[in-house]
This record gives sequence, C-alpha cells and structure tokens, in this order.
Amino acid sequence: MVIIGAVSALLEIREMNKSFTMDGKSVQALRRIELDVQEGEFVTIIGPSGCGKSTLLRIIAGLEQGEQGSIRLAGEPITGPGIDKGFIFQEPRLFPWLTVEKNIAADLSLRDPEVRRRVDELIELVRLKGFEKAYPKELSGGMAQRVSIARALLRSPKILLLDEPFGALDAFTRSHMQEVLLDIWRRNGTTMIFVTHDIDEAVFLGSTILILKPRPGEIKKRVTVDLPYPRKKSGSGFQDFRYKVLREFEQVDELTMGEAGAGI
Repeated sequence: MVIIGAVSALLEIREMNKSFTMDGKSVQALRRIELDVQEGEFVTIIGPSGCGKSTLLRIIAGLEQGEQGSIRLAGEPITGPGIDKGFIFQEPRLFPWLTVEKNIAADLSLRDPEVRRRVDELIELVRLKGFEKAYPKELSGGMAQRVSIARALLRSPKILLLDEPFGALDAFTRSHMQEVLLDIWRRNGTTMIFVTHDIDEAVFLGSTILILKPRPGEIKKRVTVDLPYPRKKSGSGFQDFRYKVLREFEQVDELTMGEAGAGI
C-alpha cells in the first residue's frame, strides 16, 4: 500500500550484512542492519569494540560494500564513494605542503570566485579565521580536524560521516570540538552520523543514539534523545539520560557475555 504524502528517509538500509575472511574463515561483522536516517538528523553510534561501528560507516560512505540487502542515499543506491558523502577519519589526513585554505579547497582552485567564497565561509564556520595561510604543522590537533571537517563540507554533501574524529584529543579540546560540530550542524542542517566510544559524547551530540551489539554487529537499540539543545553535561537531565543509555549499553554487554558463555 502506498501512503500518500509519506516522506522517505534520506538514508535507507535494509537487511544488510557484512563478512570478512580471517585466517581462511568467514567472520560476520554486521548482521541484518535495518536503518533509516532522516534529513537533518544527528545520529551517534556507540557499542563495544569490534561491533562493526566503523565498518558500517565505511559501507555508508561507499568505501566498502555490504552483502545482500540494500543501501540508498536520497533514493539512489550507494555503489561507491562520491561527493554526496563527506567522511571524517580519526586523524585529520591533511596535505602537509598546503595551507589551511588550500587544504580545504583540495583539488579545486581558489582562483575560482565561487570556490574562494565557499572556502572563506567554511573557514569562518569552523572558527579558523586568521589561520588561512597556516600549514598543518602549525596547527593544534583540534584545529587540524576542523580543517578536515571544512574540506568535507566544501561540496555540500548530503551526509557527513565521522569516525571517532575527536578520540585523540585532550578533554578540553574535545569538548570545544563538540561545540564547534554542533554549531556547524545547527547552521548548515547537514545530516550527520558520528561513531564514538564515549557515552557522554553520544548523548551530548546526538538527536538519536544507536547502540550496537558485537559478534556480529547488530542494532540492538535506537534511542531518541529528548533533551533540548544546548545541553549541559553537568545538568540533572543530562545525567539521568546518560544513566539510561549506560544501562542499555551494559545490557548489551551482558547479553554479549552470556552468548559467549553459551558458545553462541
């Protein structure tokens, strides 16, 4: 039955599996992934190490291929990487011989007035005004990662995928980067999927949290974060919600350990 006026999700994944071969044996990394992400949603993904969080992100980016099922972005099958998907790695991966502005422009020429305008906008957006001519070696870790984010946003992707981008930063810089990313999300409305090991980070950033179970990775819980922005980590509402997510996470761990003990 067709529902008149129904709005399709921006990202749609149906019955998607993924396996790898290790030591001559097939190991299933992801099983029966079902996921809808709406335009403008900020999804954070948490789960135990080895649950396939990064693998799922790389499949959405088109950097790896899923097995069976289907995966679509804006109604089109994802068959490989493209400018409609921005990807932020755990480390900045900047070109050391290029300045900040040239790293953001990448293979596009700053002599093009439209590219120049867009790069200038992004430098302002990621709070790097005054560092346009700086080289990567002159930047802090957080500043370098902001350059990566700006570069990924240059071509206005439909979705931005972030694989633990703040994991190597100190606590103060990490907190600042979370604020920067939320500012970008609010101002641009870019759909984001953010992988993290940090429950506080997942609650602070996400409008939706996905909790994955490992061996093989499955989405065991989808949690809507009904806390208003901006969020204060010291607030009672945040702490109550954090405990709720932590308990769900612990239940996934308990389930995993039980299955391992039973030889599943």
